[in-house]
Amino acid sequence: MPSPTAVVCAYSSVGTAALEGLLEAGVEVLALYTYSQAPDEHWFTPPAAVAQACGIPVHRAPAFNDDAVFKAIAAHRPDFLFSFYFREMIQARVLEVPRLGAYNLHGSLLPTYRGRAPLNWVLVKGETETGVTLHAMTPKPDDGHIVAQARLPIAWDETALSLTEKAATAGRDLVRAAVPGLLDGSISRIDQRTLGPSTYFGGRKPADSRLLPTMTVQEAFNQIRAVADPWPNAFLETPLGTVKVAWALPCAEPCPGGAFRLTREGVLLGFADGALRLHSLKFQGHRLERPTDQAEALRAIGFDETPPPGA
Repeated sequence: MPSPTAVVCAYSSVGTAALEGLLEAGVEVLALYTYSQAPDEHWFTPPAAVAQACGIPVHRAPAFNDDAVFKAIAAHRPDFLFSFYFREMIQARVLEVPRLGAYNLHGSLLPTYRGRAPLNWVLVKGETETGVTLHAMTPKPDDGHIVAQARLPIAWDETALSLTEKAATAGRDLVRAAVPGLLDGSISRIDQRTLGPSTYFGGRKPADSRLLPTMTVQEAFNQIRAVADPWPNAFLETPLGTVKVAWALPCAEPCPGGAFRLTREGVLLGFADGALRLHSLKFQGHRLERPTDQAEALRAIGFDETPPPGA
């Protein structure tokens, strides 16, 4: 019996893991459509590296929905089309090509957190659980019947990187386990509308990662961990400049909102209901780990410094 075939559209570490899951399930991948890896994305192995090692043709089409790409995919006559963290909406005509359907892997428990950057947004919003969902694709974003889901707990100090690594592992396993049921038609299909209301979040903009003194400590911490390294980091901004907060943790010591205090244990940064203790800042291209350097950077952008209690 010949192996099932698929065309895969994938990117990111989750896309790499899901592609590996397909191959482990015995699917013959006829072509991979992907993107070139940016200089700041070399922390993960891209899907193209896996495809090239397996002799799978790799295409980096600048406009995926062009007629030429559609004709190329149609010529493959694949059993499946899979989208794993692909950045473009795939047109209806392409979704109609595969004999056994088109499926997308999304980084949330649909129908919640549809849209872009779901793993970052669940951290910003302070969720304690998320997941990955494999669903049938329609021309609408993150729409279509759910065929498989895996739940992922979110630790109190989870970062975007650690959560992405969890999602990659879960995505590989989910895709691999789903293939037999997709092939013989036995897999369950759940209408998203029966699971409750959907929520949607758009792509994150740089301004979304700004830290404000009116935030609670938890809100600020959620913002920091949602874009911790290797993401671009949350930041403090004044008319005099910007400081990135690479990492910080909540602490019990007080500090007024919008101010900082240098202590023997480190620099405290004040928010509406408490403080964060800074661990690592980035300022003018330098990573600052020493509290004295961190305090100097905050002074440079005009942050208020408050004296120790009783001083």
